[in-house]
Amino acid sequence: MTKDTSQSSGLPTVNTLAEALPFIQRYDKKTIVIKYGGHAMADISLAKGFARDVVLLKQMGVNPVIVHGGGPQIGDALKRLNVTSKFEDGLRVTDAATMEIVEMVLSGSINKTIVRAINMAGGNAVGLSGADSNLIYAEKAKKIKKDPDSNIEKVLDLGFVGEPKKIDPTILETLAAQSEDFIPVVAPVGFGNEGESYNINADTAAGAIAGALKAERLLLLTDVKGVLDEKKELIRELDQDTTSKLISTGAISGGMIPKIETALTAVKNGVKASVILDGRTPHALLTELFTDHGAGTLIS
Repeated sequence: MTKDTSQSSGLPTVNTLAEALPFIQRYDKKTIVIKYGGHAMADISLAKGFARDVVLLKQMGVNPVIVHGGGPQIGDALKRLNVTSKFEDGLRVTDAATMEIVEMVLSGSINKTIVRAINMAGGNAVGLSGADSNLIYAEKAKKIKKDPDSNIEKVLDLGFVGEPKKIDPTILETLAAQSEDFIPVVAPVGFGNEGESYNINADTAAGAIAGALKAERLLLLTDVKGVLDEKKELIRELDQDTTSKLISTGAISGGMIPKIETALTAVKNGVKASVILDGRTPHALLTELFTDHGAGTLIS
């Protein structure tokens, strides 16, 4: 029997390849949008493993599109440049000076680090931002905050924080059509009516792009196992009704709610299914796509 070395190399062994074959065929020529961020991006070992797994997906006939975040890296850059960040209701207020640094970090150092890692793993990655070829048209995000004492609502001015309003996937479709080798890596920076730049939440950007591409899967890599129930056990599959009940009971709360909402919106917009999974687990992408049990919570 062949020794299973998949944990160390990420490559299926002879005895597991037969089991994976139906799943490989299922995703052949299909588009998978992957939101990449959190601990998986910050940990060097995990980052290298992610790059190898993405290249392997491409070699198996899958069309991966990567959308990355970079909150901690942005925070570090602002600190080094002595730019003070202000937060409103947990959201970073992005003024013009901050936006300049955000775009520099997201579209520059982070994006190119990911591109280099994929290329060093044998891939052919292409770095993009939402401004390239009018990929992500955005408008200023409108957030409402309710005062807990007076119950009065006020509109938060978050500066150049944006929401995607229109996705033009032409550049992504062109890359896929011209060569089977290209792997797009997208920084979540959009453009506005006056040519201004907007910082967009990476989950939101990935969901919008997945919807525009009618992707087979939207994979949201997080720093938790997936969606957990009241007993902190992984929920393997969710639908709209079950999700609403879990939110109302408080089983789903905090930062998981916007991820769930992104996943559900993507499905409504034509994505076959969304998955929230733990990016800290080695080869989570391969486990999710090529095994029967998957690796996270599937939302359909």
